[in-house]
Amino acid sequence: MASDIMSQSEIDALLSAISTGEMDADELKKEEAERKVRVYDFKRALRFSKDQIRSLTRIHDNFARLLTTYFSAQLRTYIHINVASVDQLPYEEFIRSIPKMTVLNVFEVQPLEGRVLMEVNPNIAYAMLDRVLGGLGTSVNKIENLTEIENKIMSNLFEKSLENYQEAWNSIIEVEPMMTDFEVNPQFLQMVSPNETVIVISLNTQIGETSGMINLCIPHVVLEPIIPKLSVHYWMQSDRKEPKPHEIEALQKQIRRAELPIIAELGTADISIQDFLQLQLGDVIQLDKSIDKPLVVKIGDKPKFTGQPGKINKKLAVQIIDHLSRGDEDGE
Repeated sequence: MASDIMSQSEIDALLSAISTGEMDADELKKEEAERKVRVYDFKRALRFSKDQIRSLTRIHDNFARLLTTYFSAQLRTYIHINVASVDQLPYEEFIRSIPKMTVLNVFEVQPLEGRVLMEVNPNIAYAMLDRVLGGLGTSVNKIENLTEIENKIMSNLFEKSLENYQEAWNSIIEVEPMMTDFEVNPQFLQMVSPNETVIVISLNTQIGETSGMINLCIPHVVLEPIIPKLSVHYWMQSDRKEPKPHEIEALQKQIRRAELPIIAELGTADISIQDFLQLQLGDVIQLDKSIDKPLVVKIGDKPKFTGQPGKINKKLAVQIIDHLSRGDEDGE
């Protein structure tokens, strides 16, 4: 799609054409006044903004890093996975773009509705299977002849990888991925209507000498409830997750049990170092506060309250009278 913003060279050429008479300014104004029409394909509805696509790319960049770590540990060989592209297209177009026989992992992401599809190129899938069974990681495409044992091993390998998908989405929403189906023929799989818009995240995957693609297909209906959370404003506002009610309650209990030093200050006095060095038992120091003035009660070293001295059960005590205002606190 051509950009609507003119480059500096285009602007210079336009001004030159007007100044030399090659282009009439009135004709240019007339052309600008005409309504510009853009072709829109309703079968290829664009339901996600560029901003939301960038957020999805960011999430799956993290997923790719987590998958790299997971498969490296499981297969004990060189693994590199990165996001190649993130596109929105009709579901039918996605199905036509993948091999006729391939590895299809279908899973739910509760509490979101709908299902997500992870398509793994057979070259990659068999290289992984070969490594799990103790081989060198060579790829032999025999997708139509999967044994029950190979089927089970492969589905278990990808099912465990979904824990990484949960972690990748934690910054947006807490999901619980759960494998629901394992298929090899896309024609037997109809998750949404053919014209439904889906997000396709293509992960470029390298396993030893074998390379291929892992494609994640997320229908619009799955992401629809959380589309507002995919904006830049949400990312900026949600650097930290909001604490849960039970976390807030536990924090409040801990704060209530915290001990703070409380000081009731009777007054102050200034004396010279000479007088201080000559102080003896029984000497009296005159304070600068009158006995009819309230005491200052400090929490730590911050003045917070005023009080008056007294006794409770023959013990010295201080009765809180009032709370110091902000101005008094700042002035101390």
